[in-house]
Amino acid sequence: MKALLFDVFGTLVDWRTCIAREARDGLGPLGAVLDWLAFADAWRAQYQPAMEEVRSGQRPFSKLDVLHRRNLDVVLDAFGLGSVDEDVRVRLNLAWHRLDSWPDVRAGLHRLRKRYWLAPCSNGNISLMVDLARRNDFPWDAILGAEIAHDYKPQLSVYRAAAAAFDCAPGEATMVAAHSSDLAAAHRAGLRTAFIARPDEHGPGTGERSASVPVDHSASSLVALADQLGC
Repeated sequence: MKALLFDVFGTLVDWRTCIAREARDGLGPLGAVLDWLAFADAWRAQYQPAMEEVRSGQRPFSKLDVLHRRNLDVVLDAFGLGSVDEDVRVRLNLAWHRLDSWPDVRAGLHRLRKRYWLAPCSNGNISLMVDLARRNDFPWDAILGAEIAHDYKPQLSVYRAAAAAFDCAPGEATMVAAHSSDLAAAHRAGLRTAFIARPDEHGPGTGERSASVPVDHSASSLVALADQLGC
């Protein structure tokens, strides 16, 4: 094994509480009084349907920032905030660039990098991944994923393109994720798989505690994964 490829939203960063915080900070001063976590959940609920339009060929590939912005407009209307001006929308859409990592991530990645090449294999676009890396000190060797493959996970081409970028055969790369569906697709693409438990991703006790599909490794954190891999 030469490379570790990482899902980012949910696996490395706590998108839910951070998006709720950014929505509160951006919309609260305008007088909005909302359930901010519900707003974050509603925005995230638009994520897969928007990408499915690309995966199915209904629309050409566009970066996740573009899809997030379209989804934001839908959610603002749904919460009765259709009058929010453009400057606020632009800043709020970049909330996804300001997410914070789970506590174990920085130390775990730095240990894993001593032995393996590291890169995100995310549906997030390159500038988004760079901003998250700079904010959270993610020590990537490359930025890979949807924008490289011009498609969205779980299309098998996304995983294979990430492995190929490191001149790896699929079986020389491991996909690391907190989502069984992501790992199942990576396995179908020929990659090895590692599950990371994030039981609170969608709120207390609502994330995956264990993989529902066979995986090569399973760990409670990236630090625990580094222990398993001898890093």
